[in-house]
Amino acid sequence: MSAIDEIKERISIEDVVSQYVQLKRAGRNFKGLSPFNSEKSPSFIVSPEKQIWHDFSSGKGGNVFSFIMEMEGVDFRGALEILARQSGVDLTKYDNKSYARDAKIKEKLFEALEIATKFYQIHLSRNTGAQEYVFKKRGIDKPTALSFRIGYSPNNRSDLSDYLIKKGFNAAQIKGAGLGIERDGKLIDMFRGRIMIPLTDPNGRTIGFTARELVSSPNSPKYINTPQTMLYDKSRHIFGFNKAKEAIRKLNYAVVVEGNMDVISSHQAGVSQVVATAGTALTEYHLKGLNRFTSDIRLCFDQDPAGIKATERSIPIASKVGVSLSMINITGGKDPDELLKSNPDSWLEFINKPIYAVDWLIEYYKNVLDLNSGQGKREFSDIVLKVIRSISDPVEKDHYLTKVAEIINVSKDALETKIGNQTIEKVALRHNKVEHQKNHRNYDLSRYQNHFLSIVINHPELRILLEPMTEEMFATEESKKLFKFLVKNNEITDFSIPLDDLQNIGDYIKVLLLQYDELYKVQTTTELHYEASLLQAQIIQQYVKQRKQAISTLLSDANPSQAQQLLTEAKDLDKLLRNNKD
Repeated sequence: MSAIDEIKERISIEDVVSQYVQLKRAGRNFKGLSPFNSEKSPSFIVSPEKQIWHDFSSGKGGNVFSFIMEMEGVDFRGALEILARQSGVDLTKYDNKSYARDAKIKEKLFEALEIATKFYQIHLSRNTGAQEYVFKKRGIDKPTALSFRIGYSPNNRSDLSDYLIKKGFNAAQIKGAGLGIERDGKLIDMFRGRIMIPLTDPNGRTIGFTARELVSSPNSPKYINTPQTMLYDKSRHIFGFNKAKEAIRKLNYAVVVEGNMDVISSHQAGVSQVVATAGTALTEYHLKGLNRFTSDIRLCFDQDPAGIKATERSIPIASKVGVSLSMINITGGKDPDELLKSNPDSWLEFINKPIYAVDWLIEYYKNVLDLNSGQGKREFSDIVLKVIRSISDPVEKDHYLTKVAEIINVSKDALETKIGNQTIEKVALRHNKVEHQKNHRNYDLSRYQNHFLSIVINHPELRILLEPMTEEMFATEESKKLFKFLVKNNEITDFSIPLDDLQNIGDYIKVLLLQYDELYKVQTTTELHYEASLLQAQIIQQYVKQRKQAISTLLSDANPSQAQQLLTEAKDLDKLLRNNKD
C-alpha cells in the first residue's frame, strides 16, 4: 500500500471538503456553494461513492488531493503532507531514506519554532516596553496581535537557547531553525530585545521570524530576518498568505505590499487580501504561489528608487508567469500602515483603482524625464522598451510600441529596430500569437469536450460521433488519452472499475462519470444523441476556426512548399466542417 492509498483509506473526501464548504446531502452525493465563485444555487458536488468532487461553475474537479491543492495553494507534496497530518499517516515510512531523514529533521525544526513562538508571546505579555510599542506606538489591537502571534525576544544572551535545550533540543537543531548562533564557541540567541513577528508557511506553521528592534541603535539594523534554513526561503515566502488566501480566492485578486506591518494593519482594518514579500524583491516563486489563487496581482510599493526598480523587474516575471500586474497609488501616507492610521477607509478605495503596471511605469517616467530632449527620449525608451520586450502577448506588445512611439514622437520602426532585429522579432511575435491562440482554444474546448466525453463513455452506441474527430481536437492530455482509448475499445462499457490502460487518468474519468450523473442521467437516448451531436459540432467548429487562424499567421513566413501544405490543410478543414454540418 502506498502513502496515497493509506490516506484515502483513513480519510473521506466529504469530511475534508466540509472543512471548507458547507455541504448538504443530495441523494447519493453532497452539494454546496462553489468555493471558487460567488453563486446562489449550489453547483459544487462531492461523491462519497467515487471519492471525487466537481465544481460545475468553474469546471474544476478531482480527488481529495487536488481539492487541497486548490484550496491551500500547495503542490501535490504539500497536499500529501496536509492530509497525512489529518489522517495520522507517517509519510517517512514511504519515503526514501534521505527524504525520510530530512522530513524528521524538518519536523524537529517546526517543533522548535513553535515553542519559540509561544516563548516570545509570553515575554511580550511580561514586558511593558514591548507592549507600549506594539499596542500604542504601532496601534495594533490585542486580537490582531494574538492572531499574528506577535511576541518579544528578551534582551539576554541565551534565554531562548537555554529554554530549548531544557526541552530536549540540541545546538544543531536550534541553529538549524535559525534561532541561535555560535559566538566564541557558545550558543547564543539569534534575536534579542526585539519585537518578533512569526513568518509562516501556507498552513500557518512558523518557519522563521522578522525581528524589529525595540530601542533604536546606530550599530544595529532596524529589522533582522531568519537566515535561509531548511524551512525558510526568502525568495519563496509570502508573509500573511495563510491568513489572506481565503479572501484572495473569494475576491479574485491579491494586494502585495512591502512591509509586514502593512499587512498586519490592513488585516486589522478588515482588508484581508493583502500579503507582503521580503522588502520589494518579488520573485517568480511568489507570483506562481499567488497565481494558484488569482491572476490579478496589485502592487503597492513605495515610490522610491527601490520600489520603482522592483516594479520594472516584476513586469517581465509577471508576463512569464501569466498574471496581470497592476499598481496601487496611495496618498495621505508613505505606506499602507501610515495611511490606515490616518484614513483607513481610503485604503480600500485606492486598492479598487489599480493601474496596469506597464501604463503606470510609462506615466511615471513621462513625469520624471525631459521628453523634449534627445537624451530624455533615449533614457525613456531604454527603460520602457526593456519592459515591453518582455511582454509575451503580441497584441499587447504592439499596443505599447505604438503608444511609446507617439509619446516621444518617433517612428514605430525606430523602436522595433531598437528592441532588436526586426525580422526575428516578427517571427517571435507570430509564434507567440499561435501559442496564444492555442491556449485560448484549450480553454474554450475543455468544457465542451468534458461534457461530450462524459456522454460517450456511458453510451457506446454514441461513439460513432468520434469518427470524424482527431486527437488534436482535444485540449488536455487526459482527454486525448481517453479519446484514443474509446476509438480502439468500443466494447468497453463499465468505467467504474479501474482499467489498466487508463490508470493515470482514473480521477479524470471519475469526474466525467460524476458530470454525467448530475447532468445527463435522466435524459433519454434520443436527447443524449442530440446533446452529444451539438457538443461534437462545437468542438469541431472551434478547432477548425482556431486552426485556420493559426494557418493564416504561419503563411506569412512560409516558403512555397510549406505554403502549399498549409493551404491543403485549410481545404481539408473546410471539407471537415461541411461534412460535419451535413
